[in-house]
Amino acid sequence: WRPTGLFDLITCVHGMHYIGDKLRLLTQISQCLTESGRFVADFDASLVRMPDGRAATPHVSRALRSAGAEYDARRHQVRWCEPIPLAFPARYLGADDSNGAGYTGQPAVASYYAWE
Repeated sequence: WRPTGLFDLITCVHGMHYIGDKLRLLTQISQCLTESGRFVADFDASLVRMPDGRAATPHVSRALRSAGAEYDARRHQVRWCEPIPLAFPARYLGADDSNGAGYTGQPAVASYYAWE
């Protein structure tokens, strides 16, 4: 996804579950909003994994919150207003589409990262 403009609203309902490099997509979105723009998405941070398969949820949550995003783990939702300085100190290693069902009961892709 390579947008060429800025947006007032970006939403994603249950689409992040199927993305391989979830953190890259979030980082791209963080710079695609207008000054009064808003982003809201269903996002399960437990689908972001360490190389050994453990969930990287604490790392993801910390990066989101330090950039000014709100992450609600109970509702599996991430949101923010206006462009934010989002960066994840992680290198994408690949994805696993045989992960099984996510919290929605539908198939979900697990994304693997090496954290610095």
